[in-house]
Order: sequence, then structure tokens, then C-alpha cells
Amino acid sequence: MGRMVKRAVTAVAVVCAVVGLCSSVASAHISITTYGPVVQGSFTKLGFSVPNERDDAGTVQLRVQLPQDHPLAFVSVEPLPGWEIATTMRTLDTPLEGEGGSITEIVDTITWTATGDTQIAPGQFDLFWISAGQMPTDVTELVFPAIQTYSSGEEVAWIETSTDGGAEPEHPAPTVQLAPADDEAGTTASTEPAATPGSDEDGDSDILAVVALFVGGVGLVVAVVALAASRRRAAPA
Repeated sequence: MGRMVKRAVTAVAVVCAVVGLCSSVASAHISITTYGPVVQGSFTKLGFSVPNERDDAGTVQLRVQLPQDHPLAFVSVEPLPGWEIATTMRTLDTPLEGEGGSITEIVDTITWTATGDTQIAPGQFDLFWISAGQMPTDVTELVFPAIQTYSSGEEVAWIETSTDGGAEPEHPAPTVQLAPADDEAGTTASTEPAATPGSDEDGDSDILAVVALFVGGVGLVVAVVALAASRRRAAPA
């Protein structure tokens, strides 16, 4: 019985190690969170998830530049308590057509600056939300270069883009994938939060699957112990 129990416990220990590994994997990059798939031609909310990667300084400012080659006509920023928000505008060479007529000026950059003690402390993160549209219909992703500033004065430029088949850059720019519009079904963005590149929700699904495996492993140990005990009781003296 001792060998059987030892093997079962060892198997569960391996499962526990896998669970720990999965739960510890998290991207430290600035990433974009959305509510459901971002559909081409739609309006959507984008949340910039900003982690603090320093042990001795807080994040005090985030500056995001909107896509330059695919201008977004309508952009608004969700208030964030403790952060001052400023936007800069740019004039388009070719106006965009909106419901109210031609649009010649759009938001170019958005800057969030911490006031008082609201900076992102070491080991913490925060979400910075905007509403934007309409998404372009001729590309499958949009890139939002960002600059993260720490209380020490250090600036980290999240502006690098990855190439097909190449390794992920050290400081990738926040990117959102665009799903094709389904004209027949009239696809619209879901109201449920969904994962985007660099988000944690896909990892959560994997963790749930591993946890289920772990629970099954625990049940296996209990069954093995019970079976071994019953055989000992049934054995002739």
C-alpha cells in the first residue's frame, strides 16, 4: 500500500507544480483589454492595462498615441479618480466622413498623470479606459504606442512591433486584434469581458482546466487509500 500511495501522492504533487506554474505566468507588458471581440467598423472600449515593473518607483504617467495610419474619428476618455487626463489633437490631411459631416481634427495622444499618492505602486497595476470608433475595416490589428513614466524620472517606451516569425520584442507596443464584421449575422461586440493579446483570461481558462485535473488527482489519492485499506481489512489473519 505504501508504494501505491506514494505514487499517487507524487502524481498529485506534479499536478500541483503545474498549477503553480500556470498561475504564476503573467505578462508584465502594457496590454489592451476589451469587452468582447473588437469588430471592424464598430465602436468599442479599450482598456490599457499598465503594470508597475519597478521595485523602487511608482508609475506616475501614461502617454498613449492613437494609430496614425488609421485615424479614429471618435475618442473619449473614461475618468479615473486620482489621475489628470489631457489630450492633444491633430489635423487630418484627408477629412473623415461622420454622421454630422466631415471631421478634420481628431485625438492624437492621451496622457494620464497621477495626482497626489495615486501612482501605481510596485506590484500593482491599473486600467486606463477609452471609447473609440469606428474601427477600420481594412486592417486586422491596431497598434497604440505608449510611454510609461516612473516617479524616478525613468521613461519606458512601449513602441516596438513584432515581425512575422520573429521573437517578441522587449517592449512591445499595445496591440488590439480586429475581427471581421459578419454582415449576415450582424455581429456586434459582446458585453462580456474577453481576452486580448497579453491579457490574462486565456490563462485563467487554462488554470481552471488544470485545477480540475488537480481535483481529480486528489480524488484518485482518496480512492487508492480507501481501496488499499479495504484490502487490508479483507485479508485473512
